[in-house]
Amino acid sequence: MESVKNANLTNALSQYNKVLVAFSGGIDSTVVLDAALKTLGKENVLAVVANSDLFTDEEYTKAMDLAREMGANVMGTTLDYLSNDNIKNNRASSWYWMKKMFYEKLNELKAENGYDVVLDGMIMDDNNDFRPGLRARDEEGAVSVLQQADIYKSDVRDMARAAGLSNWNKVASCSVSSRFAYDTELTVAGIQRVMKAEAYLRSLGFATVRVRVQEDLARIEVMADQMNDLVAQMFAINDTLKGLGYTYVTVDLEGFKSGRMNDSLTADVKAALVD
Repeated sequence: MESVKNANLTNALSQYNKVLVAFSGGIDSTVVLDAALKTLGKENVLAVVANSDLFTDEEYTKAMDLAREMGANVMGTTLDYLSNDNIKNNRASSWYWMKKMFYEKLNELKAENGYDVVLDGMIMDDNNDFRPGLRARDEEGAVSVLQQADIYKSDVRDMARAAGLSNWNKVASCSVSSRFAYDTELTVAGIQRVMKAEAYLRSLGFATVRVRVQEDLARIEVMADQMNDLVAQMFAINDTLKGLGYTYVTVDLEGFKSGRMNDSLTADVKAALVD
């Protein structure tokens, strides 16, 4: 099955001459970049890494370094997401507007540097999730070659491991805006506080962690099998997060759940944002 998926991906890439790859350093875009380099050659591939207030500088630097280690030509760019009121006020439509700004910028770079198409790392699983960004992708003409090749998350990990990619088991990351309730104004100070809190928790061994914020309360999500480890360090964690400015520190007993803040959106609202 793996060889079939690889062949599908190679065929999807072969229709292009020069491609710009939206590269985050995550496993999905890494598989796209690796396959593009092997199929089209380094001279015909440009990896672009976007930095912003909503992602850590560490993630940006790691992505730039990884692209270089893979032998790719790489370019960095910066996006001012908070300049858009829909994003700054964390409206339910913010995911659409973030992706809209993202793809628009990549299309500018594509035109300026003479590339045929913008490729992203969307996989088949994304079609079954709440992904308003897919509409922005389609509007801007970006292409999800992993979807064209019928590739799912399990396929990506197998392909990355077989290819010897160093991040084949990397924990997925997400915009820090996802830590805040919808219709909450995002500030640089609030965003950086979350980043510091999560960095501290990762340093304790919680690789998959979210600090969700509701007013002055920080609600920690870790994997269910690490809940006991979290509670065992509760006094140090409580003191550290309060030291960052949170008044209350709690634990979500359901454990980590991707897209938790989307639970507050009705089915009708979600449908309106993706159609």
